[in-house]
Amino acid sequence: MSVTRVASIFCRVLQVPDVEANADFFELGGDSLLGTRVLSAISREFFVELSFEEFVENPSPKALYGRVVDTLKDAVQCV
Repeated sequence: MSVTRVASIFCRVLQVPDVEANADFFELGGDSLLGTRVLSAISREFFVELSFEEFVENPSPKALYGRVVDTLKDAVQCV
């Protein structure tokens, strides 16, 4: 797992060649529909469900990856 995997998802969804770790999804031209595609791809790749609110509050690959890691940690602690 890495920030680059989330950045790669952003690239695929936004159809851009490269996305920096701290780039803002919405400043790159993303909208709510494309955001739901990002969340769906993250769910498939990381087996984590994030809310759209979490996505809006963490719109960069680095921040969003941090939410993925935190969610996975929380899930492990519950087991």
